[in-house]
Amino acid sequence: MDGPDAGKSDSDRSDRLGALSRRDRDPTTESDDRGQDVGTRPRTRGSDAETIADDGIGRWLLETDTRVGTAIRDIVTIVAIVAISGCLLVGISGVWPPFVAVESGSMEPNIGQGDLVFIVDEGRFAGDGTVAETSIVTVRRGHDSSYQRFGKSGDVIIFLPNGDPTKTPTIHRAQFRVEEGERWVETKANPAYLNGASCADLASCPAPHDGFITKGDANPAYDQVPWSGANTTVVSAQWVTGKAMVRVPWIGEIRLAADSVRSVVGIGPIIVATVGSVLALIWYGTAAETRDP
Repeated sequence: MDGPDAGKSDSDRSDRLGALSRRDRDPTTESDDRGQDVGTRPRTRGSDAETIADDGIGRWLLETDTRVGTAIRDIVTIVAIVAISGCLLVGISGVWPPFVAVESGSMEPNIGQGDLVFIVDEGRFAGDGTVAETSIVTVRRGHDSSYQRFGKSGDVIIFLPNGDPTKTPTIHRAQFRVEEGERWVETKANPAYLNGASCADLASCPAPHDGFITKGDANPAYDQVPWSGANTTVVSAQWVTGKAMVRVPWIGEIRLAADSVRSVVGIGPIIVATVGSVLALIWYGTAAETRDP
């Protein structure tokens, strides 16, 4: 029934329905019981809210899905994995670097040119039959104890020829140990590996100091015989930088290639190229982000 307040009631009802309708159409805001807006527009990818200042660099780096953020996160992850792996390998091996790349075929077929070899400190992982005060097993001792490494008796050692740190380290097998003054050519040497030389023909006989006679598995003579291998005198234990433990075929070619490039152009351009590549990746991510709708 119509009354004096009927028109006003209809108007109030209409206003409330209109407010509800507007609220349904605009999901970006919410109102409390007093009609005040308490909601905000949801954060969207690439919005100003998604910034380092708001989130902090750590949270932003972990949660952002922008291209530049993802690129930085991937780079940091890779660097962290490499660093952790490197620390573990150094802890196990006791030397740095823990890998060497084989440059020649003097140890074939047991260790090939281009192989990457994991090495350890001379004093670690000693086998049965070590000699003197070292942790090295020679070929002679390996025969007696049945100790083998890389398909033959005895340890494969890495040493500096003549103790010269400017020379490329050699990776060959320790054949036997000699003492200072020993005429090892006459006492321990295998005539098949002397190329017909006598003790008088060799500068390393008698032995100038205690040490090892060495030989590459593929070489025809001992390293202490001129022009037959590493061309070194008796290898002192102090010249030994490590023992070979495990080889990874062909991977060493990557390192050898990098060393070749570095020797030609120097290390400076390599660093510049690496940093430039990282900056280019970040710039690309930023540019792509600005193009996203």
